[in-house]
Amino acid sequence: MRKLINAFIGFFYFDFLKFIPYQTFRYLACGGTTVVVDILVYFLSYQFVFKKQPVLIGDMTIGAHIAAFIVAFMVSFPLGFILNKFIVFTNSALRGRVQLFRYGLTVTSCVGLNYLFLKVFVEGFHWFATPSKMLTTVIVAVYSYFTQQYFSFKVKSAGKSEMRAS
Repeated sequence: MRKLINAFIGFFYFDFLKFIPYQTFRYLACGGTTVVVDILVYFLSYQFVFKKQPVLIGDMTIGAHIAAFIVAFMVSFPLGFILNKFIVFTNSALRGRVQLFRYGLTVTSCVGLNYLFLKVFVEGFHWFATPSKMLTTVIVAVYSYFTQQYFSFKVKSAGKSEMRAS
């Protein structure tokens, strides 16, 4: 399956895109796929599963939009992790559970950054919501790429490994 996905992504890596490192291109493709799946699951859950109606869970009532967010997150979180682990950041020697924990921390920080930037841009700077969301998405995607690369799926440098072996 990994070869098939990599071949599919590689098919779209045209010569004019060579200024983007292939790993970054794979990250964009996998991240884009995860976002599309997240939005699709959110839409289907909100429209057809919860039918835009509040959801009663025990004594607590949550809005359909929050319930749909939870369902979408339950799909997009593992999908994003699997794509990042097996397609994008394949050279990491960290144990899978360490990667998963770190990925969870990174995703949590991304949710927080989305909230923070939207509050600042829309409520603080009084910018329009949609352009604010677009700018926020770009900022958080760049942050996410670097935290995934250097934290969640970190590759140990050869120098450190050789020093420990000595």
